[in-house]
Amino acid sequence: METPGGPHVPVLLDEVLAALAPVAGKRIVDGTFGAGGYSRALLEAGAHVIGIDRDPSVQPHVAALSAEFGDRFTFVQGTFSELDTLASGLGPIDAVVLDIGVSSMQLDQAERGFSFMRDGPLDMRMSQSGESAADLVNGLETEELANLLYAFGEERKSRRIAQFIVAARETAPITTTLGLARIIEKAIGRKPGDAHPATRSFQALRIAVNGEFDQLVEGLFAAERLLPEGGTLAVVSFHSLEDRIVKRFFDPDKGGPAASRHLPQAVVEPLRWQRVSKAVKSGEAELARNPRARSAVLRSGVRTAEPARTVSMQGLGVPQIRGVA
Repeated sequence: METPGGPHVPVLLDEVLAALAPVAGKRIVDGTFGAGGYSRALLEAGAHVIGIDRDPSVQPHVAALSAEFGDRFTFVQGTFSELDTLASGLGPIDAVVLDIGVSSMQLDQAERGFSFMRDGPLDMRMSQSGESAADLVNGLETEELANLLYAFGEERKSRRIAQFIVAARETAPITTTLGLARIIEKAIGRKPGDAHPATRSFQALRIAVNGEFDQLVEGLFAAERLLPEGGTLAVVSFHSLEDRIVKRFFDPDKGGPAASRHLPQAVVEPLRWQRVSKAVKSGEAELARNPRARSAVLRSGVRTAEPARTVSMQGLGVPQIRGVA
């Protein structure tokens, strides 16, 4: 996620570079290319970078880096959940960086439908294909919609919001971002100084439309398969649900129940990651420069020699919603 005024300066940039240091000469996968902020910084620090993104609108940024850095930069269109496949044949990889969530580039384009601050079609599709947010809002039953808003957005008033949405769409389909935002504000009100009442609901819809939790889990395990012993994975996430998944991926024991002395001891899984960092957050200077960084959390780890695990969501705390595909 990049700053509004300068899309080439992503959040926690210095901290990410420190986690990957030394950077010069390394071959690094930027699995969430966006506007190319991390890729540019890594290239300027002397790395070879493979950028990956599923959003076709990133092409101008791809062209700019290709022209400036030549064969030190390679771009592959696709999802970071397949980063090991996409990076295969491009040489040994030393590190992977992932910036999870929607970029300011996407938020600032009203026609993409990510933001309730700008009127546009209720879309939210990062790949610009498939089911849109409007499809979910106008197609799900009340209970399904409420469950989605609660599980993916941690919206405590999800049931009331869902009821208002279903009532409103009986008059006419909900097709715009501001139209949906007004319905949510009418449902739960707005207190001065609080975040916009649609914040959590828009987050939930975006996550559902883009399958973001599945993508995150698949991407983490893809990085585990790709990186050799000593390789570094750095992940920046933007809300507690994502951060919980990343934390438990690096250290599975954190997600398990407390062991009982009355039960047989579980088999201890060998560690796939070492030197796992604690949560790193933005400092005061960055927060003053970019309020969007307030929820950003960086976690990183270094790959051990143990073989990669089979992909599994068990123990990672991934929200599951009954009745929603």
